[in-house]
Amino acid sequence: MKVKNVIKIRRLFIILAFVFLIIFSNTYVNISNASDAPSVDTGSVYLMDSRTTKPLYSKDENTRMYPASTTKIMTAILTLENCSNLDDIATASYEAVETIPEGYSIADIQIGEQLTIRQLLELLLVHSANDAANVLAEYIGGSISSFVSMMNTKLDELGLKNTHFTNAYGLHDENHYSTAYDLAFLMKYCLENDTFTKISGQASCAIPATNMSEPRKYDSTNRLLIAGDEYYYQYVFSGKTGFTSQAKHCLVTAAYNNDLELICVVLGNDDRFNITKSLYEYAFSNYALKNVINQNDVVTNITVDNASYDTKSLDLLISETIPALVNVNDNSELTPIIDLNSDITAPIYKGDILGEVTYQINGVNYTTTLIASHDVEKSNIVIYLYIGLFIIFLIFIIWIIIIKMKKNKSTQE
Repeated sequence: MKVKNVIKIRRLFIILAFVFLIIFSNTYVNISNASDAPSVDTGSVYLMDSRTTKPLYSKDENTRMYPASTTKIMTAILTLENCSNLDDIATASYEAVETIPEGYSIADIQIGEQLTIRQLLELLLVHSANDAANVLAEYIGGSISSFVSMMNTKLDELGLKNTHFTNAYGLHDENHYSTAYDLAFLMKYCLENDTFTKISGQASCAIPATNMSEPRKYDSTNRLLIAGDEYYYQYVFSGKTGFTSQAKHCLVTAAYNNDLELICVVLGNDDRFNITKSLYEYAFSNYALKNVINQNDVVTNITVDNASYDTKSLDLLISETIPALVNVNDNSELTPIIDLNSDITAPIYKGDILGEVTYQINGVNYTTTLIASHDVEKSNIVIYLYIGLFIIFLIFIIWIIIIKMKKNKSTQE
């Protein structure tokens, strides 16, 4: 009996160990190998491909949230667009540096201190210095209030309807709000500026001595950029953090890997760095930018009715390569939707646009024009027919004339 009990206990132990192993391994599955996106419980999130603007993950992306210091990406881009020389000098005023509430991040800029616009942009985007934001706002707008008006005008120009700013750096205000969706598209716009991209991707900044300060050096508040940090993520190349007690932790970033450029916005979530990394890993593992069809590939062939026999068979070609964001796990074939012009008649010249072709992938339409592969000459058969009819008519007239001449001759005899 004792031996049997020992065997039963051993079997039970093996079964329990096996079950535990399965549960443990499933619990800690690497997100990069998962086919489904990670789950985000709090805040709002928006992940999109920068080039196609296709959303890859979203949660409450149109819910108005407090953006905190992610506001500064607007301050930065307006500065860059309205200052032709980043070596220009700005002088800090009392209002710019002494009105920052206690607890908000500053670079300890002094009243009367002079810094270049480039240095202020580095303090703004790397260290998230709120005093730098105000100094820039006064320099660009003439006053902070005028600069805020410029910010909201820019939002209107970009069509970002769910965002409104009341200050230049993200000071909490009930009327200072944005959405994950709007911030993603604002970031996309900002990344078109190379200087913005470079500065917002710095892991640190060093400000030399000024007329009122010793040299300063700061690490980026975006820990995804700092090599050696536990949150470091090698593919992130730009970003801006934000935090207030009301907004909680916020993060706007961009990452690039395998020819895929992504933008991720996380608002109101204290685990912003881990969430951002998980979303990027999910996207890079499941999506890729591929050419659906290449320039000059044949899409279809048509017969031009009024064309010559040698040229009436016409290939329609893709005018330009179509890159599209595709799910690497989707092996389904793509069917082109072809829309031809209604007036396709000869003559046609090589390269003439004769219609459009659309490929629908994951709910997104990719469209380009169809062009003629060669010249199509107008058929001469109608001309030949007219000539033939004219000859027959001419023969008929001659024949009538001959008959009449014969009759006249017979009458005279």
